[in-house]
Amino acid sequence: MLPRVADSLSFLYLDMVRVVQDDTGVCAQIQIDAHRTDLVYIPTAALSCLLLGPGVSITTPALATLARHGTSVVCVGAGGVRAYAGILPDSLTTHWLEQQVATWADPARRLEVAVRMYRMRFKDADLPESITLDQLRGMEGQRMKAFYKILAQQHGIGRFRRNYRPDQWDTQDPVNLALSAANTCLYGVVHATLLALGLSPALGYVHTGTQHAFVYDIADLYKADITLPLAFALHNSDNPEQEARRRFRENLRLLRLLPRIVQDVQSLLTPPHTQATTAGDDTDEERSERHDVQMVHLWDPKTGVLPAGVNYANGGT
Repeated sequence: MLPRVADSLSFLYLDMVRVVQDDTGVCAQIQIDAHRTDLVYIPTAALSCLLLGPGVSITTPALATLARHGTSVVCVGAGGVRAYAGILPDSLTTHWLEQQVATWADPARRLEVAVRMYRMRFKDADLPESITLDQLRGMEGQRMKAFYKILAQQHGIGRFRRNYRPDQWDTQDPVNLALSAANTCLYGVVHATLLALGLSPALGYVHTGTQHAFVYDIADLYKADITLPLAFALHNSDNPEQEARRRFRENLRLLRLLPRIVQDVQSLLTPPHTQATTAGDDTDEERSERHDVQMVHLWDPKTGVLPAGVNYANGGT
């Protein structure tokens, strides 16, 4: 699985291999049988994120090479549907993290992002110019209630009510069990993508108070397309949780979800009116493809970014 957003931004998922550094570069050792080991070299310089799935071991020299080449490394579950930890290279740009913090910390801009999320989920939405988050939540609840009803009618299962109660897990119906399992897989994919971009999974725009708040925000963009239809299709399953996880992993390769998440997150954090920048500046599209930072700059509240390595003792240049 090697989806690409552009030539400079890509993800590679590995499982059941040993990743080592040899004289040529970083390679994955694949044990075919007791007498044969195949080598697959990893294009570290052209890779944005390496997802390490179950059964992977990696050596320190290999990790050091990945870090030097600016490749993020994320430990994930089978098929990339869980995210346990991420290792970010110090050369990874903070551009998107700064965009996230700036929009999150300003209540007006935070609401703008929440509205953009809503429009991304419901493209036919007709929203008033001045809308509160409370109104937005109410409209979102009505939409989801109507969507549950349509899916329930399509599958002939009568009235459906979403119920996520871990203390009542054994009493839940197959659709709720499958939906919880599929959503957990979706959270893992979103989490890994946010880590690879250097974003904070904790700074959500609608959700708050948890280290996964932004993960839940972004995952909500895809539930109507991915996890809800999958869960309702398993209403007669004897093992809906296992079946949901298996089908999600199988479908993930077809959905090409990782690059879609990257594009959607960058679009959310970059308002349309800022996409055209002044002459001589990088456009946001160009920034989205740039993940190496060659030099650390200084911040100034009046002038913005200033070059580092300059003596400003006399306020000079």
